[in-house]
Amino acid sequence: MKPFGFFHLKGIGGQIAVLVLASTAALHLVVTTAFLISRPDRHDAPPDATHQLADAALLLGSAEVGERPRLLADLARAFPGLGIEMLAPGTANLEENDSPHLRGMRRQLGRAYGTGLLASGGTVPRVGVRLPDGAVIVGQVDGGPRPWFWGSPWLMALMSTFICVTVLGLWAARALTRPLSSFAEAAENFSLDGTAAPLPERGPEEIRSAARALNRMHERIARLMSDRTRMLAAISHDLRTPITRLRLRAEFIEDEANRKRMLMDLDQMRAMLESVLSLLRDDRKIEAMTLVDIASTLQLVADQFGDMGHVVRYEGPASATAAARPDDLHRGVTNLVENAVRFGAEVTIRLAVAGATLVIDVEDDGPGISDARKQEMLEPFVRGDDARTMDESTGFGLGLSIARAIALAHGGELSLHDRVPHGLIVRMRLPVSQASRLAA
Repeated sequence: MKPFGFFHLKGIGGQIAVLVLASTAALHLVVTTAFLISRPDRHDAPPDATHQLADAALLLGSAEVGERPRLLADLARAFPGLGIEMLAPGTANLEENDSPHLRGMRRQLGRAYGTGLLASGGTVPRVGVRLPDGAVIVGQVDGGPRPWFWGSPWLMALMSTFICVTVLGLWAARALTRPLSSFAEAAENFSLDGTAAPLPERGPEEIRSAARALNRMHERIARLMSDRTRMLAAISHDLRTPITRLRLRAEFIEDEANRKRMLMDLDQMRAMLESVLSLLRDDRKIEAMTLVDIASTLQLVADQFGDMGHVVRYEGPASATAAARPDDLHRGVTNLVENAVRFGAEVTIRLAVAGATLVIDVEDDGPGISDARKQEMLEPFVRGDDARTMDESTGFGLGLSIARAIALAHGGELSLHDRVPHGLIVRMRLPVSQASRLAA
């Protein structure tokens, strides 16, 4: 680790350190500015209106009666906002009031002076002070001194702390967590069909490194899957030719029983190759999403199996539209019904709409599957029978896995359940709306 690597500005640690330092510097700057403006330590700070009125009352009360008009004019010029004036004795009625600013004036003036509110129609109260000889001076005050914390550096520091922490915290939440959200979204939308865009490599150094690693991993996995599919497709293509030659040669076998057994083995080999390629193609399926009438698709599958002599019926609404890949959905349901008619005499395809989800149930009256093997049966090449021999009635163990892959590609799921009194229910859940997939 490099010395002072924590303070590297391109990393998360360095950005958090810069955020803390910037918050502290901004806080101190605001507090210092408020202190220099207010200067609570300055002794020559101008008094408020209540102190001005009290000082004027003390000055006029100690002056001679003949000097009061001149002093009153000087006070009016010195304190123009006070609106000071003198009333004759007996002409003013002062109302007692216990407001904070009047209590402060009484402490400053002493018992020889009286204070009270004078009736006034203005919004600013007029306070009167009765001098010891009975004369009354009146002035306008704004409610007296403010609380000790109002306008002080302490309040400014508290407000500045809240503002700085809130603003810089919101910035940090957006700048530091947005790349993480994009990273999580890209990982959630990880696919091999080529529609997902590479993850943008932005944000702190740690996030950019993780994004580069995810993009490289995506490319390697996509290349690996493509190579695997091409290799198996080439093997399948190469195997078709000898299989075809073997079929031609098998036709010349005179023994009828041996000829049928060999042709059956060759047909199973071809079917196995097609099934494996079908499973592999699902990993890179790029069929576009479209609006599909699911009910019509299920009815079509039931009619097709009915034409082949199987007892398959459809139960559900006459119409149910959802976003899906029509060919994949038809193939997935067909695989489920093929498994059902292989083990059961009667098969029912049910469709139900539960909110924003479509539920497709394929029920049969066969022997069912034990709970211990339900999850195992969804894996490729796992067959319902334990025998390793194959005949025309056995499958390759790919039907359920292909149907499950199709359900997952639609954003749904596939599960196995018991049917009462016996049998199996294969349940496929599909979302009705897939706006993001349709947009892609």
